[in-house]
Amino acid sequence: MAARLRQHYMKRVVPELTKEFGYKNPMAVPKIQKISVNIGLGEATQNQKLMDGAVQELGLIAGQKPVVTKAKKSIAAFKLREGMSIGCMVTLRGDRMYEFLDRLMNVALPRVRDFRGVSPKSFDGRGNYTLGIKDQLIFPEIDYNKVEKVKGMNVCITTTAKSDAEGLALLKQMGMPFRQ
Repeated sequence: MAARLRQHYMKRVVPELTKEFGYKNPMAVPKIQKISVNIGLGEATQNQKLMDGAVQELGLIAGQKPVVTKAKKSIAAFKLREGMSIGCMVTLRGDRMYEFLDRLMNVALPRVRDFRGVSPKSFDGRGNYTLGIKDQLIFPEIDYNKVEKVKGMNVCITTTAKSDAEGLALLKQMGMPFRQ
């Protein structure tokens, strides 16, 4: 069973974008390549236990085991040595990516307090979209009682779109709740 959002992309989004931008080839229609979810924990230099919680929570949210990211160089002002664990990330592709995006757009984002939509200005110039989430509790997989510390995360959606206009049209068609 293919992901619900993938079927939506094939049946509705591809024809709409082809009509809007006038693509000759169906392979030229922009699609979502991957989604990277990243948690940066600067405080993990003092308390290594925070890292275990972050890895476990990101694993629950993404549905696959995250990679622990290490510091590339030492910075004395931050009490940081090369090789220390300072975050974790996960890269989603295929059906897992569509499942995560579906949950993000339809379950997690509407649970944000005073949510009016995500900013349409967060594109990078090449059709990729980045979104910052302030706390991990908006995901239903996280048990509120087991959370030690509220952690934010970056969600980066990489598309094959050539421009921001194409990327915006793609994500709008997929159902991303943009602000008016």
